[in-house]
Amino acid sequence: MFVPVSGAFGMGEYARSLAIARQAAARWPGAAIQFILSREAPYAALTPFPATLLASSPTFHSAAVVALIERWRPDLVIFDNAGRTAQLRAAKRAGAGVVYISARRRQRRKAFRMRWMRLIDEHWIAYPEFVAGSLGFFERLKLRLMRRPRVRYLDVILAAGAAVGAARESMLTRIGVTADDYVLVVPGGGTGHPGARDAVAQFRDAALSLAAAGVDSVLVAAGDAPPEAAALPGTPHLRVLGSLPQPDLAELMRAARVVVSNGGSTLLQAIGCARPCLAAPIAGDQEERIRRCVAAGAALAVPLESAAIAAAAAALWADEAQREQLAGRAIALGLTDGLEVAMRGIHALLAKPR
Repeated sequence: MFVPVSGAFGMGEYARSLAIARQAAARWPGAAIQFILSREAPYAALTPFPATLLASSPTFHSAAVVALIERWRPDLVIFDNAGRTAQLRAAKRAGAGVVYISARRRQRRKAFRMRWMRLIDEHWIAYPEFVAGSLGFFERLKLRLMRRPRVRYLDVILAAGAAVGAARESMLTRIGVTADDYVLVVPGGGTGHPGARDAVAQFRDAALSLAAAGVDSVLVAAGDAPPEAAALPGTPHLRVLGSLPQPDLAELMRAARVVVSNGGSTLLQAIGCARPCLAAPIAGDQEERIRRCVAAGAALAVPLESAAIAAAAAALWADEAQREQLAGRAIALGLTDGLEVAMRGIHALLAKPR
């Protein structure tokens, strides 16, 4: 059972849970997988797994979540940045293994409260250690005292795709671009964070500027974007795509000369693909994440302003030495495949007697 934060804005937790669920379904084909989501989430009706839809994020509906856990009696419940104490207790009463994924400092502090540590079997920190920070003194002390939960860093969720070799070239040909000869612009989930509602427009306008300057560009948008790659009238150097499966997006990243992203999971995915990356924050928690990636030498920061994004992308496009330096630092970070980390954690919990 997957219980991610979900709602009208953002989709990082859902995208991470979905990638883990797909990997688990491939690893254990007989597994029954279920989601609990907010019906306000734009993706709620599109999830490929059975889902129970609530009026808002599951965190605010403990009675409903507890009832679902008691009825379904899952072997494993994965709370992604979501959950209440009553929900975690219900999972333990049902005999389930409990995983909590923290993606922000506040949720990490919650997971390290003593009463939650007694309930959580595995605590997965959503980002690499250099971004999320090493375990602090009191965190390590609590772990020694409690001898639980197991803590793992997911590093980067980067689903492997089948588009390699000729298949990748076919995908690029279908889109109308050539490997290492386009800028990939990825605003993010397209669900408009409060305070950054024009973020997608800023990325789109930057892509338009790059295309007008003759730089082949691919914009991965959502909402009203066409289901197939299409050029906007008068902009032959720009291709616009709708939402993509994560493996396809990863292949587009791997073949891009430059990636322009937000400061969320997309930034880490670009670094995981060892591509030169520019990042603009579209939510408050992203500025610090970008700062840490810049400090590691694996990305460049840019304001959320179309002209600045376009200018920085054009400069990086023309600077081979800087692109090689960014790619080299990304490789040197040695980020692990977060999906494999998650599979190891799931296997360990499923192997325990209930």
